[in-house]
Amino acid sequence: MTHPSERELLVLHALRLLGYADDTAVARRFGLDAAVVANDLLDAEALGRVERVAFADVAGWSLTERGHRRHADLVAAELASSGAGAVVDAVLERFLPLNARLQRAATDWQIRPRPGDALAANDHTDFRWDDRVLDELAHLVRAVTPLCTDLAGALDRFTGYDVRLGRALARVERGERSYVDRPRADSVHTVWFELHEDLLATLGRSRG
Repeated sequence: MTHPSERELLVLHALRLLGYADDTAVARRFGLDAAVVANDLLDAEALGRVERVAFADVAGWSLTERGHRRHADLVAAELASSGAGAVVDAVLERFLPLNARLQRAATDWQIRPRPGDALAANDHTDFRWDDRVLDELAHLVRAVTPLCTDLAGALDRFTGYDVRLGRALARVERGERSYVDRPRADSVHTVWFELHEDLLATLGRSRG
């Protein structure tokens, strides 16, 4: 039976995954009540765990150093009480080879080497090149789906990655090619990156 996470953990975890976000985005990430989350964030601010941040015309919340420590403590306690650590660890080991392939595919989508310019931008006029990349992305989304199922079966907060990746891929296959790597949207690359970050954050590890 999957383990449900406490709301405090979900609020802090949403910020850990999103980097910074406003009240609505934090609530939406795990389907929480927006008004309740707004109060939770104010309480967390009073405790020094979150702070308001602004970048250009975008404003929201971000974890402070104290917030990162509190988040890490909550995640570690959840792993201990749920017994899900072994599942998440095993999934990460299976995920990493797929992730290396995803990174190569993302690079190939952005760069199309040409004679004299190994870093030439992909202008997407070589349809055979692009089709090869898209075939690889489709294969990777199918390959990661059972890993998402295993994760959601252990911790409920992992639910939804397979659906989000499938929707992003479907948009790409319908011709919305920006959903390969569109930033700040549920593109294939954005959702995949978030899944990787979620695995690492859950296990208390860092990239590299």
